[in-house]
Amino acid sequence: MKAGKISENILKRSVLRQIKSKQKEVISGAGLGKDCALFSLGADTVVCVQEAMIACTEQDLVKAVGAEPYMSIAHLIQKTANNLSASGATPIACMLAIVLPVDTEESLLKALMCQAEEKCKELSMDIAGGQTRVSEGVRIPFVTVTGIGKMAKNNDGLVKKPFGETKCEGILSPQDIVVTKWIGLQGTAILAKRNAEKLMERYPAYMIEEAQGFDKYLSVLPEAKIAMEFGVTQMRDVSEGGIFAALWELAERTEVGMTVDMKKLPLRQETVEVCEQCDANPYELLSGGSLVIFTVNGEELVELLCEQGIPACVVGQTNQTKDRILTNQEEIRYMDKPKQDAIYGNRS
Repeated sequence: MKAGKISENILKRSVLRQIKSKQKEVISGAGLGKDCALFSLGADTVVCVQEAMIACTEQDLVKAVGAEPYMSIAHLIQKTANNLSASGATPIACMLAIVLPVDTEESLLKALMCQAEEKCKELSMDIAGGQTRVSEGVRIPFVTVTGIGKMAKNNDGLVKKPFGETKCEGILSPQDIVVTKWIGLQGTAILAKRNAEKLMERYPAYMIEEAQGFDKYLSVLPEAKIAMEFGVTQMRDVSEGGIFAALWELAERTEVGMTVDMKKLPLRQETVEVCEQCDANPYELLSGGSLVIFTVNGEELVELLCEQGIPACVVGQTNQTKDRILTNQEEIRYMDKPKQDAIYGNRS
């Protein structure tokens, strides 16, 4: 199997079909395109849980306080918070599981925890517990973050399910597809750091530095909160596999078709230049920081988001066919199943 997320067919065949148990407390569990599980634990509140994991290479992890990581524990915490928010929940805490090789220095562990605490403070989350182990069975560090959020029930005591369920009644009518900020932000930052020397040969230093700093845009909590208050049908944060994967998975879980205008997909010029030099497809590139939203009145939501300083645009509409169509001026083609993220094809 290839590095990164497993394919949709393998997920269905070897993971989801093996899950048989169903408990009444589990409102929404494992499924295609579902990033969070919902648990009903009382009359008014639902607990929402999401998990993310990375295996970190030497260049990816901080070795001491002050070092600059490409992918870090802070990124994982942000990812879980984004997933929770995109599911309609408010992030409140996380639990950390860290497995380290036997030759790890204590300074690395301390640096990881300092970074985690700083990110949690920024997101108003607590580190509620977890586990830290040293194992002879691993050669590189593994980090798992389990995010915990809360979600209120409605007046009927029921959970609003659209953000994790298929066959959503709210999708029966055409919906506008809104994308916030820009696609490829997180992947651009990583590629710009990995390939700084190569990029400097062609582009000015200020452009490379700007691209490397795209990490500052990775939170989707503000736009998710605005969208929830506005009233939307679906949300999904754009992550591994890029915008194409996010659109495909949203269409799969809601069982709708869609038409998307590629010219309207928001791209920073820095992303275009970095991807061109690194031979990466920006539409299939790690895109933390962007949120895809289905809503009836997309232009009104876009105006509201822009008033709050959050760039957004309507990029297409859903429909009741099974076709997922991409248009590019006169060109029309069908969307494919998600591919391996472009970030894995660049290891410079």
